[in-house]
Amino acid sequence: MDQMKEKFAKLLLGEDMSGGGKGVSSALALSNAITNLAASVFGEQSRLEPMTPERKLRWRKEIDWMLSVADHIVELVPSQQKGKDGFNMEIMVTKQRIDLHMNIPALRKLDAMLIDCLDNFKDQNEFYYLSKDASDSEKGKHKRKDDKWWLPTVKVPEDGLSDKSRKNLQSQKESVTQVLKAAMSINAQVLSEMEVPENYIEALPKNGRASLGDLVYRSITVEFFDPDQFLSSLNLSSEHKILDLKNRLEASIVIWKRKMTQKDGKSGWGSGISFEKRELFEERAETILHIIKHRFPGLPQSSLDISKIQYNQDVGQALLESYSRILESLAFTVLSRIEDVLQADNITQNPNPQPCKRNSLKDDSQPNSVSTSPRYDVETANAKTLSDLLTWAMDQNDYDDRVDSDDGSIDVEPSMQKLNVVTNTSKKSYLESLAGVRSPTERH
Repeated sequence: MDQMKEKFAKLLLGEDMSGGGKGVSSALALSNAITNLAASVFGEQSRLEPMTPERKLRWRKEIDWMLSVADHIVELVPSQQKGKDGFNMEIMVTKQRIDLHMNIPALRKLDAMLIDCLDNFKDQNEFYYLSKDASDSEKGKHKRKDDKWWLPTVKVPEDGLSDKSRKNLQSQKESVTQVLKAAMSINAQVLSEMEVPENYIEALPKNGRASLGDLVYRSITVEFFDPDQFLSSLNLSSEHKILDLKNRLEASIVIWKRKMTQKDGKSGWGSGISFEKRELFEERAETILHIIKHRFPGLPQSSLDISKIQYNQDVGQALLESYSRILESLAFTVLSRIEDVLQADNITQNPNPQPCKRNSLKDDSQPNSVSTSPRYDVETANAKTLSDLLTWAMDQNDYDDRVDSDDGSIDVEPSMQKLNVVTNTSKKSYLESLAGVRSPTERH
């Protein structure tokens, strides 16, 4: 009880324990508290192993404290009550806000699935981890060749994993992938519902061309547009370049949306392009954004996301955003650790294996195409049940790394000036457009 009082006292003071009134908003304080709790409990999660009982107990206890706030975020809804005279009358009663009522149980389920996944590796004895100080000769051909050099090296038996162990890893990988997709979906929905802060708007350029740059702008505004061809013609060889493109696209979407709703044509936000064309460009940019998010999971937050979280005043949205974000991050980390083991097994079975794509949210059964300028259907995206979330698959197209440019900028090949005609021009919901995947139909 004393620990809980101390936690909530800090939250009420906005993390300013001096009492000087310089603390952050309650929403941001709660968001930071959940983020810091996850960081201290899960940390790097460098190995596939169960959480210790102490860590698990602390996580359950303190995340329950944070989520208890949602029980008191209510809305008034009509209800029937029978009076003393026997007649029914309509009264207003309080009920937990609908977004919290639907999403908190879903996130708790995803949370439990991730912890159960780690618990499943309790008694495994087929692979193990070398210490960080192990020599190169001990690591042998299993030595890490990526940028995560500090993570321990996985060792598997000389003849590889058994079929049972390999199937178990594949099963856990599929389960964690579904958790990752569901957490990403909830997080994206909550962020889309947050208001764009004025500070972010004031820092924007006056038009989409200035935000995107001439080459990218011309590629998006051509008559016939194929998002896959557009992305394949960009230099996305580093995380920085991908994040920079994401920031530019989000800024241009905000600019175009404001211009479409701007009534005063003489203002600085006025437009010289027709409403229909601006709507088309905005749809194309949203299409690219959603493909990027599912093609490159684990990207750092964009400038718009950071700004929304920082200036958000809605405590309920702060709860959902931070909880879904840390579950997304944990799922991505666990998925990476599973792939480390599978990669070590692959190297043992094939001394000269082909480089494999990691952490791709891909369903190979789906076709490799995306329709022209699909529009994100907000009502459809906001209507997912938990069962839909836990089984929802999103197509992920193959990505070939492009050679880094010398100046560090996003490069567009000249062929982007003339894009091929895309035959599928039917109007679909945004999620349906991503390679024909049927979008969920019930709200989660």
